[in-house]
Amino acid sequence: MPMTFSAAIARAPLRPFQVTVALFALLLLVFDGVDLQSLPLVTPPILEEWGIDRAAFGPALAASLFGMGFGSILGGMLGDRIGRLRTLFLACLIFGAATISASFTHDVWQMSAVRALGGLGFGAAYPNALALVSDWVPDRWRAHTVSLVSIGIPVGISVSAAVMPYLLPNYGWRGAFIAFGSASIVLGTLAFALLREPPPFLLAKGKAEAARRSAAKVIDPAIELLPETVGANEDGTGESIGIFHPSNRKLNIGMVISFSATTTLVYGLLNWTTVLLTSAGFTLAQAQQAGVWQGILSIVGGLSAGLTTRTFGSRAVTMVGAALILANILALGWMVENIGAAPSADERMFIILLEGLAVGLVSMMITVFYVVMAQGYPTSCRSGGIGFVITSGRLFSIAMVYYGGTLLNMGSAWYFGVLTVIAMLVFAAAFIIDRQVRPARKQEQPA
Repeated sequence: MPMTFSAAIARAPLRPFQVTVALFALLLLVFDGVDLQSLPLVTPPILEEWGIDRAAFGPALAASLFGMGFGSILGGMLGDRIGRLRTLFLACLIFGAATISASFTHDVWQMSAVRALGGLGFGAAYPNALALVSDWVPDRWRAHTVSLVSIGIPVGISVSAAVMPYLLPNYGWRGAFIAFGSASIVLGTLAFALLREPPPFLLAKGKAEAARRSAAKVIDPAIELLPETVGANEDGTGESIGIFHPSNRKLNIGMVISFSATTTLVYGLLNWTTVLLTSAGFTLAQAQQAGVWQGILSIVGGLSAGLTTRTFGSRAVTMVGAALILANILALGWMVENIGAAPSADERMFIILLEGLAVGLVSMMITVFYVVMAQGYPTSCRSGGIGFVITSGRLFSIAMVYYGGTLLNMGSAWYFGVLTVIAMLVFAAAFIIDRQVRPARKQEQPA
């Protein structure tokens, strides 16, 4: 019986191959996060080794975001053109090789150059991992699966923060970079060998036989596959639509504003937490504990995003999440501003937990937005649409990371004041986007 791939898997249970795709996508993003966060975690010893000021190191920290800005949109478009899996493999090779190369740098501009190159890979990995998984799983599992895969980078952040204190004494930051980059390349190669491009993509490219072989991993190979022509995939004319089609306008605008705000917050926190806390009287090891909690609570936030979004709907979750983020930033800023020169153990732990909670809440909102994008953008431009939004989010993120050291030199009040203003922009998505995920109780009702 002829049918689309999405229809064929709609009511079938998840097959082992679909689970394998999701697990590989998760692991690849874990190593994306490990490589991405490795530099901020070792910034203090690098500053000491190179004898430079923290503000002077801003370009090195911002360079990966600069590369990610190009990598996200170019990688997303490339994924729609040559394949999600193939582009994901190339992304792993790029950011893994760049992380290894970073171990051989000796000044800020060398580090900035290789991190910018690595950013191309960091940026290309995310939209293609999410699009790959979204194409392989049925609608009823998409929110949960996307939220699971989206925690890959937070898990990587936590892993990097947890193992770095053990690697530094024995191998130094250079040895840690070589280990992380090598592991990324090996895992990417393994994924490319074992996984397959999703059938809807192959069919859209006219590769009917390849689509049939790929689909046979999860459905009866006797099923004749039809092109995907449902919902947001079409503009009413039966033709595929692109990223900037008028029907995507509100989704694009809302995501550009609010996703940009959340990514600016998360990178502003992750890249400067270690420096901020060591300046406030924390030891390096104590400051790195904040990185562990940021990773752990990011995982919790990411995992909860799929369930809460499907249960309460994305608009309600966005409103509540934005309010909690704003309150947390204000509380964290007040605590840091009023801490003594020699913070007590209770004060240190409270600030560490607030740092972790801030990143956890923002990560939850980022995952909610990924779920909205995975559902809102059509198959024809899903990878490119996600990549476009991620790229847009890098603009303010780059500025926050680049000038974070300058803001801290002016005083932590400036740093947290800027974060507070940015946090207010998270609310925008609740009012602008017209393709919200509806609450579960309304799923069966007419839209």
